[in-house]
Amino acid sequence: MKKFLYIAFGLFLPVLASAQTQETTGDTTAMRQINIGTVDVIPTAVKVKGMLLLNKDVQYELEGAVDNMYNFKFERAEKQFKSLRRRYPEHPLPYFLMGLSQWWKIVPTNIQTHQYDKLFFAYMDTTIEKAEELYDRNENNTEAAFFMAAAHGFAGRLHSERSNWRKATVHSKNALEYMEIAKAGNGLSPEFLFGEALFNYYAVWIHENYKMLRPVLVFFPDGDKRLGLKQLRHVANNGFYTATEAKFFLMKIYANEEGNMEESMKLVQTLVSKYPDNAYFQRFYARLLFVQGHFSMAERVSLDILHKLDQKMPGYEAVSGRYASYILAYVNQNKYRDLEKAKQYYQDAIMYAEMSNERDSGYFVNSYLNLARISDQLKDKSKAKRYYTIVINNTEKKSAAFKEARTFLKANKKVK
Repeated sequence: MKKFLYIAFGLFLPVLASAQTQETTGDTTAMRQINIGTVDVIPTAVKVKGMLLLNKDVQYELEGAVDNMYNFKFERAEKQFKSLRRRYPEHPLPYFLMGLSQWWKIVPTNIQTHQYDKLFFAYMDTTIEKAEELYDRNENNTEAAFFMAAAHGFAGRLHSERSNWRKATVHSKNALEYMEIAKAGNGLSPEFLFGEALFNYYAVWIHENYKMLRPVLVFFPDGDKRLGLKQLRHVANNGFYTATEAKFFLMKIYANEEGNMEESMKLVQTLVSKYPDNAYFQRFYARLLFVQGHFSMAERVSLDILHKLDQKMPGYEAVSGRYASYILAYVNQNKYRDLEKAKQYYQDAIMYAEMSNERDSGYFVNSYLNLARISDQLKDKSKAKRYYTIVINNTEKKSAAFKEARTFLKANKKVK
């Protein structure tokens, strides 16, 4: 539960993620040393007039770069972000975008890979440092507050995933405080509204779904779930840097929390159409198609996922392979009645689940369950018994899978 609280509040503050509660600022010296050695800062200063975040010329220039990042063309995107950094080395925006690029390299692995952590934290820390300098010169600088809230929120989220609770808490508290300051810019741009929108939705959602956390939530501002959704839709339709992130959250909220599959499907179709090589969006699309019974389209998308995985395209890793293989196994078993293909895909789904250390996932257990059913159908009781034994050892006693496995094993005690 403690981890959930950090992760939950780490999900919803400004620009794409933000978090929780605590005091003190924390020592970021170590991370700044990493930044100096790793994150190549070019010193030619450029005077920024107005807010760079709202500068339409910069947005026009970066539109392709941001799209490349979300389409997992990271090298192209980062080349443009570095160009921006050469011209605005004292502004937090280019460092934040470089950090966001590292974040999206982590996302498709279900936040499991540590490969990009060091660089991610270095860029977010540099974002905070540059934003602090702007804020120290002008405490009414909502742009600086926005970047501090965003960078603290992201850092807090990843620290919580890594069980670094002290750092997660420090970053989360700062994110929440600076979000409150940045709210003054809500009327200037949808970018500023994003953090408040996520907070409004998740503060209420957690209160509704986790009663034991209600005493803790007393220390947080009140939320407004319906308003949060309305604000997220506004950001999704009108934002520049935050529009895709708003769609990302809305897609998940509609599917997982609101049970509105139609709205989730509209959003994911938009995202997949614009970013066809984003592994996370594509596998989410495959899953939605599958659970809604659109098997032909789910099959096509899953085959494309496996093809991209074979090509070693960025973001296409074991997690995506597990989704796609399971869907193809189910389609071959139940639509085409091709049991041999189904067996191979179920075995692939198991392999990918083991590779991503997700043996507790439903895909892992259900793959074994269906392999047992296929073996029984093919009169191979010995294999069926072996598969059902794995099912019974990996499911709860009250589950339907456990009961099915127990019934078979009782009826086939003499099978070796």
